[in-house]
Amino acid sequence: MFRVLPAQAATPTPPNFPGSLSLYQQAFQSWSGEIEVDGLWTSAPATPAEVVTLANWAHANGWRIRPRGARLNWSPLVVPDGTPTNVLIVDTTAHLTAITVHGGSPASVTAQPGATMDALMAALEPAGYGLNAAPAIGENTVGGVLAVGARGTGVLATGETAPAGQTFGSLSNLIVSLTAVVWNATQNAYVLQTFQRTDPQIQALLVHLGRAFVTEVTLRVGPNKRLRCQSWFNIAASTLYAPPATAGPQSFSSFVNSSGRVVSIWFPFTANPWLRVWTVSPTKPALSRQVSSPYNYPFNDIIPQQISDLLTQITLGDVAQTPTMMQTQISLIGAGLISTASWDIWGWSKNLLSYVKSSTLRITTTCYAIHTNRSNIQRVVAEFFTCYNARLTEYQSRGQYPMNGPVEIRVTGLDSLTDVQVNGAQPAVLSTLRPRPDHPEWDTVVWVDIVSLPNSPYQDQFYGDLESWLKTNYSGSYATVRPEWSKRFGHTSAGPWTDPTMIGTTIPDIYRAGVPTSSNWDSARATLTALDPSGVFSSAFLDALLPS
Repeated sequence: MFRVLPAQAATPTPPNFPGSLSLYQQAFQSWSGEIEVDGLWTSAPATPAEVVTLANWAHANGWRIRPRGARLNWSPLVVPDGTPTNVLIVDTTAHLTAITVHGGSPASVTAQPGATMDALMAALEPAGYGLNAAPAIGENTVGGVLAVGARGTGVLATGETAPAGQTFGSLSNLIVSLTAVVWNATQNAYVLQTFQRTDPQIQALLVHLGRAFVTEVTLRVGPNKRLRCQSWFNIAASTLYAPPATAGPQSFSSFVNSSGRVVSIWFPFTANPWLRVWTVSPTKPALSRQVSSPYNYPFNDIIPQQISDLLTQITLGDVAQTPTMMQTQISLIGAGLISTASWDIWGWSKNLLSYVKSSTLRITTTCYAIHTNRSNIQRVVAEFFTCYNARLTEYQSRGQYPMNGPVEIRVTGLDSLTDVQVNGAQPAVLSTLRPRPDHPEWDTVVWVDIVSLPNSPYQDQFYGDLESWLKTNYSGSYATVRPEWSKRFGHTSAGPWTDPTMIGTTIPDIYRAGVPTSSNWDSARATLTALDPSGVFSSAFLDALLPS
């Protein structure tokens, strides 16, 4: 909220800081508030050239620089708690926000990292272009989305033709080229360098986890589409997530087959989830309401008094109010859908793909991507629902309610190199959605996003137990799992991201399995080190996850 200029700062300014660049102190806080660092020195460069100046200053003075976007993230990829004083935050959102749409066939868009996804899609729409899928919070920055390989929702519906210039994988899969600040040994300095999608080094930069600084990116885009989104809250969870042997026309996999784009949000201790189904609809269905702007669920972006009161009781220790809060939340969603006439809406893609604002309830979450065959979707969700329900009951029997938020389940495709329409395109090595060449039958990813309130009692234990089960259950020839980079993972009793085996061995092995050694975790780490040998773009957390 507040900036402290150097003249008013209580701590020394960074040594030899370039006088032409902005400098101030500001606190850093992650969206959930679980990471808070006060008084970090911050700069907001006006141009990519100024980012280069900052990198060379940091290199010469023993500092590190960390790019900052919208901070709509949970994991400590920007900064962890206890960040040392020789870290400079670089705010990309103040000036590095330019967007240029390039028409033609194939079409593309060039954006700087501080531009928001909302701004990107708003620029594409008048030109007749759009995205196939995007993160639900459109306030995310382009740089942040690409750094972690973020994605939207959807696979091809039965009988649907793959859209040209679009992807059902990560947004990083659409990158045609990018410009990054990298070390040049000949010049003995950091410089701007552009990498094409055919360049082997780009494999590590497409999803770089904040271990690099990208100043510009060009993405492939395709023709815009109109979508219809229908909401349902009258289907029982036991029906939606039924085992394959008893699954019927209202099963999760049936909705995926019919529309391709499905999200279910189930609140523990309630009967019926909130099910949203998007369908490609060139013309407006008779019963749909046309919308001309995003964020059409305002009841989901505020905290009603009933929820606020229950939250107060829970945080003060009355955790047994958790079932009541869950039941209240789903009832308010039902009432909100009716009062806002948003149970059946239709419009251009950006108006239906961005549907959650950052002002919604601040939660914490862990999310896993389960790679499997499309025919296994119902099996995956049924097994997860059974396991999760059993654990809720087990903890409840002890008077413990560590999970006081919903479970979100969605399905996406994988990164397909043909989507980018570049001959010889290289894969995103660190993308959660990179395919496994040794398992070509794993063509689909089921995402399970497990939400709770920050710092709930027994939360870390519950997440750790569930994490272990996920890795054990979805294994072998059936499936594999990968944690989502922007969420919680690696749990111990000390909290998330504290399991050294998970951080140092399990995750690297996940990105070594089934892929060539020339294009795996180790090759990506080596490339990132070569492009930044002094670790100017690293952090204490990344030193453990991606050591030089």
